[in-house]
Amino acid sequence: MVHVPERNPTRFDDTPFNGPPTLNLESLLMKPAVDTPRTLPDGTPTLLEETRLPQGILVTEDSQKEQWYVGSIDQGTTSSRFLIFNGDGEPVASHQIEFKNLYPKSGWHEHDPHELVDSVEKCIEGAMKQFVEKGHSKSDVRCIGLTNQRETTVVWDSKTGEPLYNAIVWPDTRTNSIVRELKGRDGAESITDLCGLPLSTYPSSVKLMWLLENVESVKQAYQENRLAFGTVDSWLIYQLNGGAKAEKPVHVTDSTNASRTMFVNLHDLQYDDKLLGFFGIDKFKVQLPKIVPSSDSEAFGKLANGPLADVPITGCLGDQSSALVGQCGFKPGQAKNTYGTGCFLLYNVGEEPVISKHGLLSTVAYDFGRGQKPVYALEGSIAVAGSGVKFLQNNLGFIKDSSEVSTLAETVSDSGGVVFVTAFSGLFAPYWIDDAKGTLFGVTQHTNKGHIARATLEATCFQTRAILQAMEKDSGQKLESLAVDGGLSASDLTMQTQADITGIPVNRPGMRETTALGAAIAAGLATGVWRKLDELNEVNQVGRTVFEPQMDKEIAEKMFKRWEKAVEMSRGWMHED
Repeated sequence: MVHVPERNPTRFDDTPFNGPPTLNLESLLMKPAVDTPRTLPDGTPTLLEETRLPQGILVTEDSQKEQWYVGSIDQGTTSSRFLIFNGDGEPVASHQIEFKNLYPKSGWHEHDPHELVDSVEKCIEGAMKQFVEKGHSKSDVRCIGLTNQRETTVVWDSKTGEPLYNAIVWPDTRTNSIVRELKGRDGAESITDLCGLPLSTYPSSVKLMWLLENVESVKQAYQENRLAFGTVDSWLIYQLNGGAKAEKPVHVTDSTNASRTMFVNLHDLQYDDKLLGFFGIDKFKVQLPKIVPSSDSEAFGKLANGPLADVPITGCLGDQSSALVGQCGFKPGQAKNTYGTGCFLLYNVGEEPVISKHGLLSTVAYDFGRGQKPVYALEGSIAVAGSGVKFLQNNLGFIKDSSEVSTLAETVSDSGGVVFVTAFSGLFAPYWIDDAKGTLFGVTQHTNKGHIARATLEATCFQTRAILQAMEKDSGQKLESLAVDGGLSASDLTMQTQADITGIPVNRPGMRETTALGAAIAAGLATGVWRKLDELNEVNQVGRTVFEPQMDKEIAEKMFKRWEKAVEMSRGWMHED
């Protein structure tokens, strides 16, 4: 493990990639909108005498020292947050609220849609209270970005704005039987080529099918043409703009979120009649959100209420795309792995989608519009990462706080031969085994809590290696290093294990709020905070820690083969026969 000293110690608290840190919004924010620049001695253009920002604000050189701020809504699987970033890219105020995760039946996972909105609004209030107490005002917040959990499906009545059922969360597996039936339909083999996603319980499409088949209020709204569908971004933007009471309700989604539904052609980023027909969705009976770029000065509307009423929402990205943007993964070949509730590895492949032949997802990395082509990524999704640690804490009582997992795992030198296939929601990429169940192998009388804790952490690392191998096959290139972020990346043991198992360096920067930062960047690009991605190249490099592989390659190979054997043995546990 190599630690790169920080030049600026007052950094963020949780996420990384290949990009330098001190994000100077103050200077970048003042970049001109037209070119009559003065230049530095090396010929580099510098600031104009004046430029106009949104809301009619005139910025002159005399006011360059005035501080500007960008808000960021980060709505995740277990909590919502609102952060306000200052000119150095540091959150000067933030507020976080955890909400209930509902598990009404085995394999079912739901959220109360109202609670999602309430938590976001309370986070904005909490962060703004801090912000004002530090001497700032609402007018200092130029714009707001939003990033959200993907695939989670919300349906509501377009006339009343009321949800018709709980949100069905992305790892929910109640649609297993629907997926099996779909795989047997004519045309199933061509679906991935159109939308980039394999048939599984993961995307929004099968969740909507289940709702239409099983919830009477949803069926009726569909027949009466008042059924509104959306992922969490659409639901939040709709409600934050005033919902059904708004003069003109805002029902939109961005390209990154839209690409997770299986309703969208990945090549033109439009709803596809063949895809909708395959899933039995009549586009004239359900109101689908309008697809817009991830960065837009008008499409997402503005907050209708609260301490930031009338401040525009100008950026929107699905959380994993947002983390890639926040880590400045703007070049093909750059990749990041986020260790959150699940684990998500995105690999930038450039302006043309690459349809995986090895079990990965093809998705939109980001789409900043304004004449720029969307950028695509290969993605590997792991259902269980941090949630595996929560399982040890909440279900088994091994630890009192998730931060204690590394300490427990370090009480033993290895997993003692224990392998834990954490298939609580089946297995995602690159395996796509919907009928797998969480399974412990290799348990003996010697096994203790430390062995199981270590095996839980190793499970995420093994699946990451499997994804990296698939990416290497699809792209023809071996990744030279892996940038990491998310809560579980704070564990030195997990990151060292990841480096050992994959055989490549793992790069963890000191600034960890890259998901929220990505949404702020998308918002800022729409409002003149930044004009070009090149202006962000030096973001998020400070205070990095590099974990170099230390394990003998033969040992790592044996461990991985044992994991692969365990994966095969975990199949079929959901079938009683």
